[in-house]
Amino acid sequence: MAAPQDDLAGGGGLRASAEAMAFMSGIEPAELQRCVFSDSLVTVSEGGRDLGGFSVSVEFTHRGQQPCVKLHAQSQGAVGDSPCGTTVTAYVTTDLEVLQEDSHEHVKLESHRLDRRCHMVQRDGQMVIHQVTAAGEDVTEERRCYPMSALRGALLTEGSNLLLLRLVALRRSVPEHVTFLSLDRGLHLVHATLRGLGLKQLQVGGETVEVFGVERRVHTVESPPTWQCYFLVDGRLASRRQVGSPVVWRLLQLTTQPQKEKITLAREEDMEMRSEFLDRKAALTGDHASYLRQRAEVRALLSDFLQFLLLRKPDDVYRFAREYFLSFAPSCRPQPGLNAPPL
Repeated sequence: MAAPQDDLAGGGGLRASAEAMAFMSGIEPAELQRCVFSDSLVTVSEGGRDLGGFSVSVEFTHRGQQPCVKLHAQSQGAVGDSPCGTTVTAYVTTDLEVLQEDSHEHVKLESHRLDRRCHMVQRDGQMVIHQVTAAGEDVTEERRCYPMSALRGALLTEGSNLLLLRLVALRRSVPEHVTFLSLDRGLHLVHATLRGLGLKQLQVGGETVEVFGVERRVHTVESPPTWQCYFLVDGRLASRRQVGSPVVWRLLQLTTQPQKEKITLAREEDMEMRSEFLDRKAALTGDHASYLRQRAEVRALLSDFLQFLLLRKPDDVYRFAREYFLSFAPSCRPQPGLNAPPL
């Protein structure tokens, strides 16, 4: 096994463009809500042979005490007659900052196998990354740490990239000169750029639909990988391919996203409903006020927290609140969800 490698330098001075950071900071909660759905495509060879599938699901969840978005992506296929696949599970904040991400890539050939597992997690103000690669009988282990001050609002991982592409597809525009940070195979920081491919017509399930294309290139030293994705108007993925590869992921059938039935409650017109609402509101207000009168420590605690918050004015209010209130816990150990051990 090769010796682990550590890099605390912060990426050699690489920086994301101002356009990329502005895009990240400008994400609205309503946009993320529109991204909560699942995609499912099939993997097809140049000759039309079915090789497997590709799926992506997005949902809102919590990591520790912090609300976040969970993305799970899985790809299954074959190289010749040998199975291969990739799995990515990422927890990201509402501005696409990665809290934790786990990925697993494997290829099983007759005379050779490749198995790569990577675990990254935020810990103590750093992004801690641990990767183990098994190629045949050789096993290589790498560890790197990058300060979050150099990555915040800039790092684009495999998981956060899939969510970012949905946002771009829904806006149907790619900012010019948008350059993010990404990681190469050796866990070094490199640049990743997005480019709009415009609109085109695509056949899906016997129908011709208009799709919007986005190209992502990771600027590695050798053979920079370039991906081209095309999306329907509702943000669903219609096709995905790596430039130079004979394999393409395609949507086979158009389906309609289920719409939740909107129920309108005419509370102002229904006197009985309005009376029940006012009674319940008064009961809850009285109960809450009674509790606060009996618990002077609650008012003191909240007052101290707000004064401390306004004094420090932190950029990350969630992290600041977590660290502040964690000091009142019997044990000041970090939340286990944010500090899982490496794979």
